[in-house]
Amino acid sequence: MLLQNKTAVIYGAGGSLGAAVAKAFSAAGANLLLSGIHLEPVEATAGAIRQAGGKVQVDQVDALDEKAVNDYLSSVYKQTGAIDISFCAIGLKDTQDIPLVEMKLEDFVRPIQIAMQSQFITGTAAGRIMRGQKSGVILALTATPGGIGYPGTGGFGVACCAIESFTRNLASELGPHGIRVVTIRSGGSPDSRVFVEAIATLDKQTGEQILGGLRNDSMLKRLPAMHDIANTAVFAASDLATLITGTVIDVTGGATTALNYKTTEERSSIPPFNT
Repeated sequence: MLLQNKTAVIYGAGGSLGAAVAKAFSAAGANLLLSGIHLEPVEATAGAIRQAGGKVQVDQVDALDEKAVNDYLSSVYKQTGAIDISFCAIGLKDTQDIPLVEMKLEDFVRPIQIAMQSQFITGTAAGRIMRGQKSGVILALTATPGGIGYPGTGGFGVACCAIESFTRNLASELGPHGIRVVTIRSGGSPDSRVFVEAIATLDKQTGEQILGGLRNDSMLKRLPAMHDIANTAVFAASDLATLITGTVIDVTGGATTALNYKTTEERSSIPPFNT
């Protein structure tokens, strides 16, 4: 198995994509340490993993609290002797589908602040430990707006760009210590919780039109499912990707080329992307 006996720390493991990646890591042989600010959804993820025979530990950790994260990783390291993979997948509390000129400042800034604070805290905390062991992989997740201008994404699009820039810089500093930092860019998974909930607020015809438009914006004419993102995360964290760092693995089906993208005065917004 690709991640046999690797120790993986996942923040926000109660979210749909965090849970999908956790399950894929477990299936690949990793020992999991899952956390979130709310325990109930994380325990649900852990329960499914245990039922499948996986090894998992659950803790309540706020990825926006620097001391809490540092104390948590210090405890984990003493317990396991290694931290091989770190992945922060907490939600960004973003507001979308509102033009920037009509958006409130706090709604624009919120996802950017959450993204930068959580990625910095968890990434640097893992980096300090991994630097001592001379190995490790730090993963991050963004979406299509990280690669192109996309209307209606508010501060989320800017947060994606900021995450991708931060991970490149972190990779450049940690690379000499044998540590890789990789970002996965999703096209928005239609089977993720946030996407399902957003589409559910629309009538069936409108929902299908929006999904069809997003599919048509890609080269492959299809959107990545959660298992596509999770399988990519397994690959990126494994030794098969040993020379991949400081870059973004694009899993948007070719959407970031913007070859088919159109915006008009009548329709210049899109449904929420997900992290």
